[in-house]
Amino acid sequence: MKIDLAKKYVGIVLLCLLLLVGCGVFEGEQTLDQIDAPPEDAELTDDLENIPEESEETDEDQAEEESEEGEESEEQDSVSSTDSVTRTLYLLDQNGLVVPQQVQLPSPESKEVAKQVLEYLVQDGPVTSMLPSGFQAVLPAGTEIIDLNLEADGTLVVNVSDDFKTYQAEDEQKILESMTHTLTEFENVQRVKLWINGEEQNEMPVNGTPISEGYSRANGINVHQAQGIDLMESKATTLYFPMQGDEMVYFVPITQHVMMEDNNQHQAVVQALMEGPAFDLPLQHFINTGSQLAASPEFNDGVLSLTFNENILTNSAKSMIADEVMQSIVLTLTEQEDVEAVEVNVENHQEVISESGQPYTEPVSREMVTPTESI
Repeated sequence: MKIDLAKKYVGIVLLCLLLLVGCGVFEGEQTLDQIDAPPEDAELTDDLENIPEESEETDEDQAEEESEEGEESEEQDSVSSTDSVTRTLYLLDQNGLVVPQQVQLPSPESKEVAKQVLEYLVQDGPVTSMLPSGFQAVLPAGTEIIDLNLEADGTLVVNVSDDFKTYQAEDEQKILESMTHTLTEFENVQRVKLWINGEEQNEMPVNGTPISEGYSRANGINVHQAQGIDLMESKATTLYFPMQGDEMVYFVPITQHVMMEDNNQHQAVVQALMEGPAFDLPLQHFINTGSQLAASPEFNDGVLSLTFNENILTNSAKSMIADEVMQSIVLTLTEQEDVEAVEVNVENHQEVISESGQPYTEPVSREMVTPTESI
């Protein structure tokens, strides 16, 4: 009887222990699940719900941003191409000669184009950063362009500040030539008159050059007085000679007296160009020796037709003429009254081509070499 009671007691104790152990194990697993598993589930949920959604939005946003950037880039390219304009400024080269240089200037308001080009002729002004090596502006530093007035006869009245008076006497002619040739690049400007601080000037303020009638291209540029020329039998003519600069080839206009024979003005001008610049000028002969006209020039409806011998060509087999030779001929001859374009032919050649291989099928105008417009 005692044995049976002892067995029952032991059995009850073992059952209780098993129940306690079983409850402890379950509660422990539940606690681990509650502490460890939910944070993992939460992180995975964040990853699954948020990251893919953010990734999809990023791709869409990136695509939109790239599209917008592309459009902005195109707009900027468009602005950069339309927000600047090519202008011809007459600057001083390393030899102190007044020469034309084409530069890209910001597009101004339509009524400010002439004022702008003058502002870019001022020393230490906005042109400084874009000056080619060896070139300098010509107007005295600090000069202010107060205003301009274009009269019906093509006279442009330029009103500048008193700072204009600070130039050196030896620079007076260069200043006049630079201003005049820069402004007369506009096709409706024929001459320039100078006012200083609202007062009309009859002569230049430093060296007294007379300007009461204004100043035009007829007054010349880089005027050179050659010896042995009969001024009564000659005519002042501007010839263009190429010059190799530090960075590019540019053209130097020289006004000199050219002998006029047999009243054939065009032939005399071409002949003077073929002979090259005077020996006392810092310029080099550039046209092949023996180059000359093979026939008399013909002028019809603004087009001057010239026929040269083969020596004018830089490559006879290809009928190629040097670009600087063609440009010199066109710039020089279109300075002559009524000459709007030049047709260049070479005897025994059906056509003449440029150095890039383009045939000269049409007469070449000055605008093809130096673009012009009105103000």
